[in-house]
Amino acid sequence: MITVVSFCLGIYEFSTLYPDNPLLPSLPLQMTLTEKVQWRNQTLITEFILLGFSNLLHLQGLLVCMVLFMYMVTVMGNTLIIFVVTVDPALHFPVYFFLENLAFIEINFTLDMVPKMLVNLLEKDKSISFAACAVQMYFFFFFVCAECFLLAAMAYDRYVSICYPLHYNTLMNQPVCHKILGGVWVIRVPVSLLQVAWIFNLPFCGSNEVNHFFCDALAMLKLVCIDTYHYEMQAIGTTLLFLMFPFVLILVSYVHILFTILRMPSAEGRCKVFPTCSSHLIVVTLFHGSGSLVYLRPKSSYSPDVKEFLSLFYTVLTPVLNPIIYSLRNNEVKGALKRVIGRKLSLQN
Repeated sequence: MITVVSFCLGIYEFSTLYPDNPLLPSLPLQMTLTEKVQWRNQTLITEFILLGFSNLLHLQGLLVCMVLFMYMVTVMGNTLIIFVVTVDPALHFPVYFFLENLAFIEINFTLDMVPKMLVNLLEKDKSISFAACAVQMYFFFFFVCAECFLLAAMAYDRYVSICYPLHYNTLMNQPVCHKILGGVWVIRVPVSLLQVAWIFNLPFCGSNEVNHFFCDALAMLKLVCIDTYHYEMQAIGTTLLFLMFPFVLILVSYVHILFTILRMPSAEGRCKVFPTCSSHLIVVTLFHGSGSLVYLRPKSSYSPDVKEFLSLFYTVLTPVLNPIIYSLRNNEVKGALKRVIGRKLSLQN
């Protein structure tokens, strides 16, 4: 429901930014009349061509099979987590409330990326309309930023649970969890919309071929015919604020957790506490590690093909690993799965 509302808000505000023609962005500032006329003639782009993996024709069949399989596992695995957390009262705790929302994000994130990628791998027509590209980029920013802050909220939950166990029910009650989740979702709408509006307000000229399998901001900046230095600086600042800031919060939380674990008198107590954080740590490492390799490295560090495979890691592989990690490394989730399956079998018998 929140996703639908944010989509409607995004489309409405996008249309207000470009009232004359939603497929034709407004003129940049500080341009002469001649430059404006030339720019208008150059930016009549109604679609983009996504060239992702076009250089690897001999591997496209294998890529389709792998991506389709991982997509199906992602949807089924995360849907199963949402179902189990919803129906099993033993999992009605803040940590699983956040896990349920993480699974919801993963499903929608892959839904934004993977179907179009599969179509492009199977068909010769790899075009995407101007508006569809903007919508895809909007939801990419939206779900990536939402996952960053949700992972930070899950780290805070572990911090309170381990460092202040006697105050856990007070500090992490249901109203607090809903406020945290509301902040995670609501703040993403204007931030994501601003990112997309800035990019699509730049003048695109010449080729409309995007050297990626989705409408990635860095790949699309190469199609812009003006200096993008100021936008790149703004993008770096936004990345540091809305992506790295949650990561810093996660690090601070786990530093406090580590000190608390080390102060525990018994080794048995330390062994019981640490596994409760291991699943979350693995997910954070996969998500932030793969994203940092793509977006926090110099432009010339990787070839376009390497960047596409690295992007494939965090857009397809990480979402499919999250339910597996939380299912295999969490005894409570495994117990809930057994109880749900047991109830289904008993009903059938």
